Amino acid sequence: MTDEATQKVLVTREGAVLVVTINRPESRNAIDRETSLALAEAMDQLDSDPALSLAILTGAGDHFCAGMDLKAFVAGERVELPGRGLAGMTQSPPAKPLIAAVEGYALAGGFEIALACDLIVASETAQFGLPEAKRGLIAGSGGLVRLPERVPRQIAMECALTGRMIPAAEAERWGLINRLSAPGAALDTAKSLAAEIAKNAPMSLAASKEIVAQAGRWSEDSLWPRQNEILERVIASRDAREGATAFAEKRPPVWKGR
Repeated sequence: MTDEATQKVLVTREGAVLVVTINRPESRNAIDRETSLALAEAMDQLDSDPALSLAILTGAGDHFCAGMDLKAFVAGERVELPGRGLAGMTQSPPAKPLIAAVEGYALAGGFEIALACDLIVASETAQFGLPEAKRGLIAGSGGLVRLPERVPRQIAMECALTGRMIPAAEAERWGLINRLSAPGAALDTAKSLAAEIAKNAPMSLAASKEIVAQAGRWSEDSLWPRQNEILERVIASRDAREGATAFAEKRPPVWKGR
C-alpha cells in the first residue's frame, strides 16, 4: 500500500478503541480503491488485536462520506474489494463492534458504510440518503438490504425509490440513530458511547454482535444450537473466569480478549 493511500485513512488508538477516519475532505470523503484497501487494513487491525474492543469510523472535515468516488468509477476503477465490498467492509464488516460517527452527508455508499456499522451517532445537521437511482445505479453495497432491517419497509422503499435525503431528526425518529449530538460533536459523543461499551469483555462484545446481527437469518431449528455454540466459546474463555472472579472480589475486571 502506498503512503498516499495510508494518508487517505487515519488510524489512532484510544485505549481499547480504534478511531478510523476517512481522510479525503476535499472530496467529501468519497471512496476510491486505495481508500477501500486502507479501510480494509484498519478493520483487519481491529479484529486481529485482542487489546481492541471496538472501533469508531468517522470522516474528516464537514462530512462522513459521500459514497463511491464517481471520478474513480468513470476512470475505470473498481472501488469495491472482492469478498469485502465498498470500503472493504460493506459486504464483510468486522467481527468486533463498529460505531459510525456522522457529520454532514452520509450519502449513497457513505450511507451504506454507516449501515454496515453496528451503531450510528449523528450530528443534528447530518443527512442520510440513497440517491443511486438518480444516477442510473442501485444501492448495491448493502443499502437495499440493511435499511429495511433498520426502519419500516415502506420508509426504506420510499428512500430507495425517491433518493431523497433523510435529515438526522427523521432518522432518529425511525430508530436509525443511537445518539444524536450537537453539530460538530458526533465524534465526541461516539467516543463516550465507545467508552461505555469498552468496559465490557471484548469476546462478549463480538459474540453479542454476531448473534444480534445473524440470528434473524437463522432457521428456527438452528437458532438455539448456533447460539449455544457461540455461548460455549465465551464460557470457556479466560475473560469469563475473570469476570466472575472480579465480581466476587469486588474489583473491576481486567480483560485479555481471550
